[in-house]
Amino acid sequence: MKNIPLYDVRKIDTLKDMLESSTKLFGNDTAFLVKTEEGGSYQPITYTRFYEDVNAMGTILMDLGLSNSRIAIISENRYEWTVAYLATVNGTGIVVPLDKELPVSELKNLLIRSQADAVFYSEAKTSDVEAIAGEVPNLKFLISMDTKESTQNVLSYHALLKRGYELVAEGDRSFADAPIDKDAMSILLFTSGTTDKSKAVMLSHSNISSNLMDMCSMVFIGRDDVFLMLLPLHHTYACTCGFLCQIYRGCTIAFCEGLRHIVKNLKESKTTILLAVPLILESMYKRIWDQAAKDPKLLKKLKLGLKISKVLKAVGIDVRKNLFKTIHESFGGSIRLFISGGAAIDPQVVLGFQDFGIHCIQGYGLTECSPIIALNRDCDFNNASAGLPVPNTEIKIDNPNEEGIGEIIAKGPNIMLGYYQDEEATREAIVDGWFHTGDLGYMDQDKFVYITGRKKNVIVTKNGKNIYPEEIETLLSRSPFVSECLVYGKEGEGTGDVEVAAEIYPDLDKVKEELGEENPTKEQIQTLLDKEVLKVNKSLELYKYIRFISVRDTEFEKTTSRKIIRQYK
Repeated sequence: MKNIPLYDVRKIDTLKDMLESSTKLFGNDTAFLVKTEEGGSYQPITYTRFYEDVNAMGTILMDLGLSNSRIAIISENRYEWTVAYLATVNGTGIVVPLDKELPVSELKNLLIRSQADAVFYSEAKTSDVEAIAGEVPNLKFLISMDTKESTQNVLSYHALLKRGYELVAEGDRSFADAPIDKDAMSILLFTSGTTDKSKAVMLSHSNISSNLMDMCSMVFIGRDDVFLMLLPLHHTYACTCGFLCQIYRGCTIAFCEGLRHIVKNLKESKTTILLAVPLILESMYKRIWDQAAKDPKLLKKLKLGLKISKVLKAVGIDVRKNLFKTIHESFGGSIRLFISGGAAIDPQVVLGFQDFGIHCIQGYGLTECSPIIALNRDCDFNNASAGLPVPNTEIKIDNPNEEGIGEIIAKGPNIMLGYYQDEEATREAIVDGWFHTGDLGYMDQDKFVYITGRKKNVIVTKNGKNIYPEEIETLLSRSPFVSECLVYGKEGEGTGDVEVAAEIYPDLDKVKEELGEENPTKEQIQTLLDKEVLKVNKSLELYKYIRFISVRDTEFEKTTSRKIIRQYK
């Protein structure tokens, strides 16, 4: 086992402590790059300005009587979201980040369940929030991020911020001096609840602070790094790893204008690290090869370049950045690291980016764990693995079978306080201090964690064999003709046993290209996909063979973190 020292990190106990110390260390550095108009240039916001905005907003929230209150945030990623989050959590009360994509009925339900006293929201959510406001018993204040002036029913974020600055100037220190109970619930997060009613996870300052220190001791993130904020901030992965981590380490956060603007924003912001989910990185990687495939000379040149690069690297010569300069420039020219999380990524994609000279690592976590429990280091990694346990977190495999596969359980300072108003679910999830993740996997002798799939997704045959759908989905997704897929178990016709089935959403452009048909028939598409399934089956043991496939006309429904919603058959 490698014994590589951890990176030095400064100690923090609370997010308030984190912001104050970061402002002292990085005051004049750029904390955020924001656009004030669509298509405009990025404008910098310094750490000092961010700190002062948080202090002013927190002060006015306290002045409104919101001390010890629950404050929800519903908006797209934007600077005001980050101010509202820390202005709440750093002395005012409990922050409740909500998914802006939720239907209005579910938003109402979560505002009621969380007992929200106030809600920050953007213009896009105005009609939803104002329509349900009267039906949420505790809700006293509606705070619009976009209106310039307050009205009788709606307060203006900008007007409140201005008044907050005036109160601070007059000597109001109610927010600045507000004590933080680092072990109390300060963050209330609703899980996506794709198969069950969403659970409400209670996290503390200690949970998040410990996770920030632990993950940053494993992967170097420095003052010169720029992150493009791509993933929705209400999700713990994006919030802890893409916002709070950067403020802790003195980085710059650039807000992405949307998925179709990624390439442009990477270039404009000079992004060095991109935090993403597998679907995004796999699409990017596929696109590189798709572009090359359109020109036989370019494809040949790319393959030859990879061979030359590997030979030279074996003798200590690294020419990847020069050899694959065009690929680097397509990602803005400054990228040094891709970090994947939220689901397992195909190891071939991770290796592929590394071969092009862009380091790529993946980590593993859950909302209940603040979220990271395992992470591949930038200097010690295994592409097939979810990573090594983060410092101060123990990971064990509970009740392993003969293959060493069992449920992954974890214990550490990052584990949630419990599920809000659900003691039974908390008791089921945390047993003797160990959080049961619901994920199945194993650990190797070097302590790398490997995930085989979700416990509730596993397909069990009559003779007790376990089949992990995620493993087969990864293999299927490598086909150029498969855009998305979902593997599940169904009762075999005439056998009475469970058989493996796959539902596939094809890449129609690739299918048309392969078949030379502008309007291929369903039968032609089915035949082509049948051949792809046969190739996958050849790499599987007999009992894992895909016996049945169905073809979809539309993409699978997904959560806002881009995970396919698994509808159980």
